[in-house]
Amino acid sequence: MSTTNGGPAPAANPLPQLNVVAQYIKDFSFENPNAPQSLAVGTAPPQIGIQINVNAKPLAENDIEVTLKLDGKAETNGNLMFRFELEFAGVFRIQNVPQESMNAIVLIECPRLLFPFAREIIATAVRNGGFPPLLLDPVDFVGLYRNKMSEIQAAGAPAPQQS
Repeated sequence: MSTTNGGPAPAANPLPQLNVVAQYIKDFSFENPNAPQSLAVGTAPPQIGIQINVNAKPLAENDIEVTLKLDGKAETNGNLMFRFELEFAGVFRIQNVPQESMNAIVLIECPRLLFPFAREIIATAVRNGGFPPLLLDPVDFVGLYRNKMSEIQAAGAPAPQQS
């Protein structure tokens, strides 16, 4: 039996860890180009379109920057009400995770942790633009990941690997 100065002995298999080191806005734009006309109450509900992308970039041995990109716009009767673009990112320290699980952690769990903050930024900007807050529905990052992996396999390209 080894002595550890009264503390517990180190584990033979350390537990997986996912830590948020930092999170920040990389780029943000909100446009209300047709104000004040766009603020008039219309009869037709607006058509809202949202696109979501996730990108990852290794920074150090255990640190990865994950960027959640959200582009959206609202139109009514073919007229633009507002448009936004947000790149919200975080630096994540990932340790003791098997290599075969890294893609799922980086492309599912990290964006899942970032999304509530991005959602709040967008809701506040839309409200400050003179509209009711746009509360984005929760995103199925597992479904997005599966779709992306299916697209990659159909194209015959190897799955992306995180280093």
